[in-house]
Amino acid sequence: MEQRSVYSSASQSSVLQTNKVLRNTYMLLAMTLAFSAVCAGIAMAVGISPIMSLVMTIGAFITLFVIQRKAETASGIYWVFLFTGLMGASLGYTLNFYLGVAGPGLIMEALGATALVFFALSGYALTTKKDFSFMGGFLVVGLVVVLVAAIANIFFAVPAVSLAISAAIVFIMSGFILYDTSRIIHGGETNYIRATVSLYLNIYNLFTAILHLLGAFGGDD
Repeated sequence: MEQRSVYSSASQSSVLQTNKVLRNTYMLLAMTLAFSAVCAGIAMAVGISPIMSLVMTIGAFITLFVIQRKAETASGIYWVFLFTGLMGASLGYTLNFYLGVAGPGLIMEALGATALVFFALSGYALTTKKDFSFMGGFLVVGLVVVLVAAIANIFFAVPAVSLAISAAIVFIMSGFILYDTSRIIHGGETNYIRATVSLYLNIYNLFTAILHLLGAFGGDD
């Protein structure tokens, strides 16, 4: 009986810890997405150049290395906001482009589609509690292939390949949403700062890929 009580207590503690990580992750994710949107709006109003957008993106990815080192400390939260702020601001040029050629409707459609995919997939993972850890290897391989194809297409600039890459990114990021949410549920990720950054990147890449696809089908490419 005593041994069973110990196991029960450990199980309850594990559930409480998982719920705490989930709560903190989604709270921080919501705040950083809002902050990112504000930074994107400011960048659009200022009218940042493509070069400035690239510089901000590079700065954001440099910040990622700092976040990995600071994830276990309180200061890690400030670095997350810096990272998401830079990522949001770097979208300013792209959003202005689509705003100019298609109007705000296209951007809102992309936002709506992104939110629908994220809530549907994360809700499914949370409800079913299935373990999607088996997807990790396939997703990483797929991401590497897409990155190589994207780099190659910089030189060849084939519109059809660009669309195929965006479609692949939509599927890969959707898989990562299931994978990362599953890792939190099953205790594979216990740090809410790292969990937030992972989900943020999934959403960010999903949004930009959907935006490109919608823009292309709208006749903008």
